[in-house]
Amino acid sequence: MTRSIPLGPVIVDIAGLALTPEERTRLQHPLVGGIILFTRNYESPEQLTGLTREIHALRQPPLLITVDHEGGRVQRFREGFTVLPPMRELGVLWESDHAAAKALAQQTGYVLAAELRACGVDLSYTPVLDIDHGNSSVIGNRAFHHDPAAITELALGLIHGLRDGGMSSVGKHFPGHGHVRADSHHEMPVDPRALSEIERSDLVPFRRLIDNGLGAIMPAHVVYPDVDDKPAGFSKRWLGEILRGRLGFDGMIFSDDLSMEGARGVGSVVDRAKAAFTAGCDMVLVCNDPVAAEQLLAGLDYLMPAISLARIARVHGRGGAESLKKLHHDPRYVAAVKAVLQIGARDGELPLTR
Repeated sequence: MTRSIPLGPVIVDIAGLALTPEERTRLQHPLVGGIILFTRNYESPEQLTGLTREIHALRQPPLLITVDHEGGRVQRFREGFTVLPPMRELGVLWESDHAAAKALAQQTGYVLAAELRACGVDLSYTPVLDIDHGNSSVIGNRAFHHDPAAITELALGLIHGLRDGGMSSVGKHFPGHGHVRADSHHEMPVDPRALSEIERSDLVPFRRLIDNGLGAIMPAHVVYPDVDDKPAGFSKRWLGEILRGRLGFDGMIFSDDLSMEGARGVGSVVDRAKAAFTAGCDMVLVCNDPVAAEQLLAGLDYLMPAISLARIARVHGRGGAESLKKLHHDPRYVAAVKAVLQIGARDGELPLTR
């Protein structure tokens, strides 16, 4: 019998292609509310569908199943899925044909969401709303463009496509990761710009998309000392005063991975989670560090607020084909895949497979 357990505020991962007994136990912990999947968890659409079905059956309400599946070098599932272009390719097309680029962005979002939903995945952490300032090593061609207006329109098209495919959206990395060279996976980036400069550029896509149905936001592990000495994901000023207050965002806020180097300066993993919740995050991610995940589940005392539970419900997946095989007979899907496969050149970089 499926156990009735209210969802918790922690998103964890698993080691392989199937759940171990220990992982089944962990996923039923009251503090767990979701799971993030990686390339190591994928073998085929059939295997993925079986895995997500087992995860969803563990408890009620079902856990939120998430993945980083943007396209380009950040696409966790490839064999059996449409290989999506880096979002920069849509930005390149934007230079010559705004309408065609936005239409293709919508088709890309639809294909992305429809395929994941057919395999039981609820949510992808996309779109990237960072501006390409020509500095960032980790963002690069994950960014649509260097022009905030172009990013806004292309991301809006992608979000509409995601919604058509039964999926919400996650704008990242608030308030903008594109100006710093350092990779927050490995070090603590610092963006010295004044808030007024960030507002004129990096915040533009977030502001516009918040007004147009953006479901969730993930803040950056970046320090903006003109605003706060804490990284944005641990900052009440960024998340409470600016994001919730000035920008009026009432959707889900996911922390970025608390195991990243850009988060470690806040203290232990329990300290990091508490700081993220205090700042305004609804859920926190702990990835690729099972010891830290166990420490967090053992040491955190936190009751998820009702408003956060309501926000989780709003970003769960909806509808979707019963299988990829069935989806492959849908004329709209077939036409969208054909269009997506014609977008630009393929990304030659190795995928991020952590």
